[in-house]
Amino acid sequence: MIVQDARNPRAVAIAQKLQALSIPDDLIVVVGGDGFLLQTVAGLGLDRPYLGINGGNLGFLLNDVDEWDVVAEKINRGAWAVQAFPLLEAHITLDDGKTVTERALNDVYLERMTGQTARLTLFFDGHKVVDPLVADGVIFATALGSTAYNYSAGGPACHPTLQVLSVTPICPHLPRLSPVALPAASRARVQVRRPEHRPVRAVADGREVNHISAVEVGYGSEVVQLAYLEGHDFTARMVRKLLHPSRPVNAR
Repeated sequence: MIVQDARNPRAVAIAQKLQALSIPDDLIVVVGGDGFLLQTVAGLGLDRPYLGINGGNLGFLLNDVDEWDVVAEKINRGAWAVQAFPLLEAHITLDDGKTVTERALNDVYLERMTGQTARLTLFFDGHKVVDPLVADGVIFATALGSTAYNYSAGGPACHPTLQVLSVTPICPHLPRLSPVALPAASRARVQVRRPEHRPVRAVADGREVNHISAVEVGYGSEVVQLAYLEGHDFTARMVRKLLHPSRPVNAR
């Protein structure tokens, strides 16, 4: 199966070329950007691996198309490896007491819904960390997703193969809480203070849940299978796309 971002002309052109290749039925090829891949995974489920082809810009979750002939040859001979990445699981309590569960490959974050800062109480593994955290919000990211919003907000860019839960406040005012990386077994909880006056939403891989009162976040048991073409190197991609984006990886 080939899924393309129809709004992206480059993705459409790449998808047309893919039609001529030998793609097995149990593989979903996604052409677009990182956000489109996350959207596709949420829509199609977790029973098959996804091979992402970068038709966007940064495309950290995807395979780049630097030389089409090379990419086509690898796809035709099945030269890829599948890696399993764990999903975050967020148990979200709404203002009316109802609960919602959302899962995310990249991140789950809380953000203010108005011009007022959010006031949050933050717990790690049952220990109260700060009360209140006055900020625009807080990000909980997987290692794979740490290079996205988490990194832009000043959090650490973790190697995707690590098993960590990255926690990064968004524009913290009081106190100036620093980003932190927790073990994969950790669970974080956020209580929203006075949500009726300072409303907060949760966002899981771009999907919004409005008017929340609390969120508990940690890794669940489910995983997403992502396929990467032969020669894919996460460390090289981090250097090229994040640490030194203006120079080649092998530059001396």
